[in-house]
Amino acid sequence: MREAETILEMKDITKSFNGISVLKGVNFELKKGEVHALMGGNGAGKSTLMKILTGVYEKDGGQIMIDGKEVSIKEPQDSLKNGVAMIFQEFSVIPTLTVAQNVYLNREQSKSGGFIDDKELNRKTAEILKELNVNISPKTLVGDLDTGYWQMTEIAKAISQNAKILIMDEPSSALTKSETEILFELIENLKSKGISIIYISHRMDEIYKVSDRITVLRDGKRAITSPCSELSMDELVENIVGKNMEGAFAWKERKLPENKQPVLEVKNLHSGNRVNNVSFRLYEGEILGIAGLMGSGRSEIVRTIFGIDPVEQGDIQINGKKQSIKSPEDAIRASMALVPEDRRLQGLVLDHSVKENIILPILNKVSNGSIVQKEKANKISEELVKKLNIKTDSIFKTSRLLSGGNQQKIVLAKWLANDPTILMLDEPTAGVDIGAKTEIIDIIRELADSGKSVLVISSELPELLAVCDRILVLKDGSISKEMYRKEIQSEEVLEHAVQGI
Repeated sequence: MREAETILEMKDITKSFNGISVLKGVNFELKKGEVHALMGGNGAGKSTLMKILTGVYEKDGGQIMIDGKEVSIKEPQDSLKNGVAMIFQEFSVIPTLTVAQNVYLNREQSKSGGFIDDKELNRKTAEILKELNVNISPKTLVGDLDTGYWQMTEIAKAISQNAKILIMDEPSSALTKSETEILFELIENLKSKGISIIYISHRMDEIYKVSDRITVLRDGKRAITSPCSELSMDELVENIVGKNMEGAFAWKERKLPENKQPVLEVKNLHSGNRVNNVSFRLYEGEILGIAGLMGSGRSEIVRTIFGIDPVEQGDIQINGKKQSIKSPEDAIRASMALVPEDRRLQGLVLDHSVKENIILPILNKVSNGSIVQKEKANKISEELVKKLNIKTDSIFKTSRLLSGGNQQKIVLAKWLANDPTILMLDEPTAGVDIGAKTEIIDIIRELADSGKSVLVISSELPELLAVCDRILVLKDGSISKEMYRKEIQSEEVLEHAVQGI
């Protein structure tokens, strides 16, 4: 069988910012019709390399070859002209426009008189959707579609621009399992048409399902390029982190306190359409997991307990006493904390410093009247940065400039500063690299070992299995199953429970 021809070569790519070298002679190659996974820890250089390919940054040195010819990419338009398009993690579609209007946004054809030719837009979009084997109408408003079809619309837009190289950045992060399977089918379809894909994801199981080869960057250099079939998961993790991580996700049975009095008890809780008669108990020092498909009501449960969404019916008790929690302030006074699903929008003020974010919930404790006691605030911040191993050169550094894993640790630090009894963590390892994931899992274990009660929501079943003592399975806003970790023999058993099999 003839080997596929190379469509993209990035040779000896270098890039520095303010004298600090970020890419140090990186080589990357992509073949026609190949899915090539690009992996690495936060700060490894993945984003910088792709921003050079898409014209956001200009390289300092090296060559970019497409179809065997050297190309100059200095701005995003140069990238599109050379057939390179990027599907970003955050959707860029406009929900109030139709699929066709999104696909040809800013590239609309006009009829005589200057009016947009919607009929022609619909015809051309229908052809692309048929080619992609995507069964949606080009006339449908994107806002009326499931999130998975937003992703399909983004891909159709790239194809309409004659893209032959697609960069997909965490494409499944907002998709359900079934939507992810549809995405994988679409990727196979794109491959069969000779389109090449650079696939960026932190999800190991996806990488092995969808990719032909893997390249790992570490510290601005290429650590390894290998066919997926020749690289074990342990070897992959070792190349990403730079050390042996065997057993990092192994479950460690924990001895829980003898006290059987629940710290948190939820009875017959109702809120909106997603929380339907939910009852459970959380004990001292316990790590309780909540698993379920997207839309099952996982986030809504903790939002209701924390006072963001209203309690329409049911009780919340802490240490045996009924609580009236009508706002996050009530929840904080009841010694609760919530690390939200979207840390960037809900958990952090990104343009504030590490210190400013950490002291937000404890301003009353570090202030004398309206004046913040700097030394006290600095000391608390420094201690938490050290305790959680937040990688920053200063507590005064802007939070936006830190990696995803370190931003997540700031959110944790912010709440730990208030010393809560109950910690609710919604997708605590979403969008962070494998090294940061293992650190966060260790932090959760340490918090529970210190006596705190922890509730963890995660789409990542291996992480729930690694850290939880007990797991609740949620379906349609109700608890369908309770499972003790020591009784769960494999990830497949938990996955079947989540799927309702």
